[in-house]
Amino acid sequence: MGKRQVSGTRTIAATPETLFEMLTDPARHPLIDGSGSVRAAREGGPQRLELGSKFSMDMRLGTSYKILNTVVEFEQDRLIAWRHFNGHRWRWQFEPAGAGQTKVTETFDWSTARMPILLTFSPFPRRNKAGIEKSLDRLAAMFPG
Repeated sequence: MGKRQVSGTRTIAATPETLFEMLTDPARHPLIDGSGSVRAAREGGPQRLELGSKFSMDMRLGTSYKILNTVVEFEQDRLIAWRHFNGHRWRWQFEPAGAGQTKVTETFDWSTARMPILLTFSPFPRRNKAGIEKSLDRLAAMFPG
């Protein structure tokens, strides 16, 4: 991992296709989110994400707000990533691990942010690393092996 990325990886007892389908549905993001900040997909957005999709989410981090995201990386059943106005990315990668299992990696990548140095010295990398671990725990709990 680069200096401006934090990530976590788990092997989940589900196929890449099943997991990818969950992540391409913004309405399901609050079920997975371990940070507690993702509340709901806003009405009027796409039901299924693809490259270039724009989707807005209701969020809460101290106070309620909404955030508009754009899908910037997309490989069917293997990779999806989105960014918002500041340019940092949330990336999910899915690698088949045999016997109906998938190695899932979630990454918070601020190397693409407009001002990455500000994020580097903020609490967000550490906070987001903890949220990633909880998100992967939640995902694993949905598919007990």
